[in-house]
Amino acid sequence: MGTSDLSTEEPTTPTGRSWRRHSAEFKARVIDLARQPGVSTAAVALANGLNANMLRRWVREADGCAPSSAHKDTVAVVPAFVQLPMPPQTPPTLPPASTQTPSTVAVEIRRGGTTVQAELPLDTRSAAWLREVLG
Repeated sequence: MGTSDLSTEEPTTPTGRSWRRHSAEFKARVIDLARQPGVSTAAVALANGLNANMLRRWVREADGCAPSSAHKDTVAVVPAFVQLPMPPQTPPTLPPASTQTPSTVAVEIRRGGTTVQAELPLDTRSAAWLREVLG
């Protein structure tokens, strides 16, 4: 179905700034065209000289969805906080002492063509030295 098949030939471009009023029959025909499977709402709107958003609103209203402006005086109901059941948390278990962190760390630093390898104890002095060298 091409865009020439989607036109219903009612609207004309108004002179000056005025709102176009469309008959109920025109709206019904355009809405029926927009509801066809595989047909783009925007293509139907373009073929009929309509704004695509306006046609989408007409389709929504025809489907029984009220426009957002109709809900100005109603209060939005926000659902209360709903707590979901959570399984009880178990504290993390530490590995046995034999598999805990090693007492030394191996460091390899490359600068240009020079490589320095060192095995340092895990203490604050080694950390300070690394910060100084890498900083």
